[in-house]
Order: sequence, then C-alpha cells, then structure tokens
Amino acid sequence: MVSEYVDFLEKFTGALGLDDFHLVGHSVGGGIALAYALDHPRNVKRLVLVSSLFLGSEIAFWARYLSTPKLTRYLGEASLNLFDRMSRLAGRVCRTGEITPPFTRVQMAIGRGIMNLKGQTNILADRLAELMMPTLLVWGARDNIVPARHAWAAADIIPDCRVHVFEGCGHHVHNQKQKEFSSLLLTFLGKHTDS
Repeated sequence: MVSEYVDFLEKFTGALGLDDFHLVGHSVGGGIALAYALDHPRNVKRLVLVSSLFLGSEIAFWARYLSTPKLTRYLGEASLNLFDRMSRLAGRVCRTGEITPPFTRVQMAIGRGIMNLKGQTNILADRLAELMMPTLLVWGARDNIVPARHAWAAADIIPDCRVHVFEGCGHHVHNQKQKEFSSLLLTFLGKHTDS
C-alpha cells in the first residue's frame, strides 16, 4: 500500500514538473514521505517528518486495534456510525456543535496495511542511514500515538538530522503550536527559498 502512495507522489510531482523539492509529512504522511525520500533521494532537497510513522514498531493500542481486519469491519464501522449519529444530534441541539471521530474509513484502511495488533509493520529504521538530505524530525513530547523516542533513535542514524520536540504537545504539534512550528519549518527550509 505504501508503495502505491510513493508511486502516486512520484507521478504527481513529475506532472507538476518538480525536479527537486522540500518534502514534509505528518504521521502516516510522514512515513510515506520517508519512503519516498529513500526511493527518490535526488528529488528531495530537505525532509521534514512530523510525528512520523515507520521509524519504530511502537504505536498507540487504539491504532493497532483499528488495524485488525475483523475488528475494523464490525466495531470500527459501528464506531464511525455512532460518531456520525452523535454529530447529527449535536448539530440539532447546538448549531455550532460537531463531533468528529478520531479516525476515518480511509485511516482504517491505511492502518490495515501498515500495522497489526503487535505494532507497525512498515519499519524503515534499517534504511535511515541512506538519507543524505538534511532532515528535521518534529515531535510533541506528549505524543500518545507515536512516542518521541522514535525521533531520537532515528536522529542517531540519519547523517544530517535535527530533532525538535515541543513540550506539552501531542501528535498534532503543527496544529497545537502553529506559529512556533511555522517558524521552525521556515528556518529549516530557508526563509526565502526560491522553490
């Protein structure tokens, strides 16, 4: 499944005429960005992985639970239906009310391809030394989905790597610390890049 996303990214950037570019990915998107950078290193000028998958096997239990085909088929779908009904009810009671499920059908489908009940199955840690482009790993210290220790372990292997861990933040650090994250990103990529 990951190879399909990598192939799509290669075709997409090719269609746009991009020869080399900065690549940023979060969570599963970070894992896909990592896989792309390993397969197409000449295309990636700088790589930023935010709370990325594929750096180690550990991942939250609920994510592993949702990756199990039988459980996903029955309980996952039931959970999504429950959230949908709760959201409709909240919309009727309070016009601004909205309840968003912690996962989508697409995320469940992707999850089945990259993890099982034991943990992540697409681990690229043994290839990290191949990354020759400057790499930035950004995490939240309180990430309860993918532990920040994955970033530190990866930084010991990646030749040109920096790590920034935001205290008090979770898995969506780019949303929780938008201004600080943007500043960090612009500094790493170069404030006035021409591409």
